[in-house]
Amino acid sequence: ANRIIVPMSKISKNMINAQLAIEDTRFYEHGGIDLRGTSRAFFSNISSGATQGGSSITQQYVKIMLQEKAIREDDQEAAKEAVEQTYSRKLQEMKYALDVEKTHTKGQILNNYLNLVYYGDQAYGVEAAARHFFSTSARKLTVGEAATLAGVVQSPSRLNIRTNPKEVQERRDLVLDRMLSLGDITPGQ
Repeated sequence: ANRIIVPMSKISKNMINAQLAIEDTRFYEHGGIDLRGTSRAFFSNISSGATQGGSSITQQYVKIMLQEKAIREDDQEAAKEAVEQTYSRKLQEMKYALDVEKTHTKGQILNNYLNLVYYGDQAYGVEAAARHFFSTSARKLTVGEAATLAGVVQSPSRLNIRTNPKEVQERRDLVLDRMLSLGDITPGQ
């Protein structure tokens, strides 16, 4: 896979803010599980029959790690299980997330996540994505570029920057709105 590991110091503040704004606004406040986000997702899932959303960055990081481990060990069954959205799966993720929060700092978790998460088009991690989509580095990502990348994480195959620019732009605008409401950016930006 296309991936370049970079330290937090080489990732633009715009990118960090954008990813937190759209995926986990209470990242620095919760202990690995955002109960408000999880319960909101849980209740909307009961009404809609879906099982998605509400995962903290820590939980998403855990899921990525479980997938990678399974793939490294060539365990197809485990790799498939890692992406399954069953409730038992979610509970296991939550348990691991709590453990990860005990053994890692928030900075380490976020840095690892940003280096691993999939942005589509075979670009894994923010440095590879910055180079691939914008011919720049993670350190130099603008607010607009960062918001675009942060937005596609939810569904990188559907939200493909190359093939679905309209939906990607709508999602980017949602990220920008969220960043504005959190005070990460000014109305001018």
